[in-house]
Amino acid sequence: MRDAHPTAHPSRASGTGGRWRSPRPSAAGRGDGTRETPAGRTAPARPRRSPALHPGAWWLWALALGTAATRTTNPLLLTLLIATSAYVVATRRPHTPWSRSYGAFVKLAVAVILIRLVFAVVLGSPIPGAHTLFTLPEVPLPDWAQGIRLGGRVTAEALTFALYDALRLATLLICVGAANALANPSRLLKSLPGALYEMGVAVVVALTFAPHLIADVRRLRAARRLRGRPDRGVRGLLQVGLPVLEGALERSVALAAAMDARGYGRTAAVPPAVRRTTAALTLGGLLGVCAGTYGLLTAEGGSYGVPVLLAGLAAALAGLWLGGRRTLRTRYRPDAWDARAWLVTASGVAVAALLTVAASRDPAALNPGVVPLVAPTLPLWPAAAVLIGLLPALITPAPEAPHPRKEPTT
Repeated sequence: MRDAHPTAHPSRASGTGGRWRSPRPSAAGRGDGTRETPAGRTAPARPRRSPALHPGAWWLWALALGTAATRTTNPLLLTLLIATSAYVVATRRPHTPWSRSYGAFVKLAVAVILIRLVFAVVLGSPIPGAHTLFTLPEVPLPDWAQGIRLGGRVTAEALTFALYDALRLATLLICVGAANALANPSRLLKSLPGALYEMGVAVVVALTFAPHLIADVRRLRAARRLRGRPDRGVRGLLQVGLPVLEGALERSVALAAAMDARGYGRTAAVPPAVRRTTAALTLGGLLGVCAGTYGLLTAEGGSYGVPVLLAGLAAALAGLWLGGRRTLRTRYRPDAWDARAWLVTASGVAVAALLTVAASRDPAALNPGVVPLVAPTLPLWPAAAVLIGLLPALITPAPEAPHPRKEPTT
């Protein structure tokens, strides 16, 4: 008779043939903060991580910061908004390929500023100025091109106005890039209502184009460097461009096949009366939102703006709820909108609301003049309001560190 190992026991499961097996270690902890490893040693139990923040909260926070950027042309406040979004991205950006697109949005913002300044130099500006920086040779244009000039006098006032205007647009682009780097696009798609599912798929596919494109370019450039081939300049761009386009085409074909296999675009049978009611509520709600927003922006419509806006929002939400009954969808582990999501959203909305109030009470501080040319000053309480946008860096969980690859042992 063969002796058994002291820690082995015969398996009583059917189909094992009476073979001896080692007992499985318990997957749970031992009750003292440790867990057993397959080798029989103990290791500290892994701490339970808090669930990730709802992706919609990141987008609402970033769009609110972008809204705040549209209320001012003060370069100091705009720079503070950029620094706020950049700090949150640096501390809470996950280690995923799609989160690396933030740098591309920053480069796009810098390009916008440079292009705007070049246009102001070459095409001129309607802003009058007394401080001439330099004069370019002016090209005479025909009579039908009145109001447009090529070259001529370039003033400091015109360049300053162009810089303020371009910096505002650049801040808006950087805020959108922060949302694209912080929010998971696939999880955002899961959170959309059923009526907006097809539209949400198109938007998410469009938003994920830039992250996938950047990841492909980095991968191909790294491969060319390992092979000793140039990866910069016009030649490197041409050599990388074709594989990137090929990968985008293959990804599109695979996405179309996956969407078709999952029944994308198929709807449930809904009575005609429900369809008409849904269309009427949705269109009426959108018209009500437009009319209410117009009333809020004009002095004459201040009395009816808020009621019409609220009625339009209620009708649009009712239409979306009825329209969601046409789409048969199930959600696996849906993201919960918890207290942290409310706080993150509230921080961004607070920044937008306070800067809107500041723009109405002190427009000279938030929109410094360029004629005459004066140095911008930093208003204290609007700057403190912008710092409220740093709240997500304090209350949201830190991103999980990437697991290091284990080398195979021989």
